[in-house]
Amino acid sequence: MARILLVHGPNLNILGLRNAKHYGFATLPDIEALVAAEAQKVGYEVKAFQSNHEGALIDFLQKESASAAGIIINAGALAHYSYTIYDALVDTKLPCIEVHLSDVTGREEWRKRSVLAPACIGVVLGKKEQGYAEAVLLLAEYLKKRT
Repeated sequence: MARILLVHGPNLNILGLRNAKHYGFATLPDIEALVAAEAQKVGYEVKAFQSNHEGALIDFLQKESASAAGIIINAGALAHYSYTIYDALVDTKLPCIEVHLSDVTGREEWRKRSVLAPACIGVVLGKKEQGYAEAVLLLAEYLKKRT
């Protein structure tokens, strides 16, 4: 079964404790279970990883991308300034969907721009955990069209 990498950046390990207005009530295990279930429906398995450290995210992408079909990433605040994660995503040569639980376009000015978006085939904003389910479907549809 083909694999999707599910990558979570800083502070996403404490989902469920963070501001529910922006992030909802789902915990990280809830989101990972949702993504795994949605991915299974369309023929994929999921390998999830979370770190509060930028380098660990890059190490994961470099190590795991060779055995993956695509990536779903919520890099948290790193999405707005991490050119090293951008480079790592590009280097994987895999299709990627960027996800944000909140609608970052309606928040602080610095959140309105993602440096990762140009490395991605799509971005899902502001749909809380359901944004991840949408990301699975977008990625699966893209992969199906490519084959």
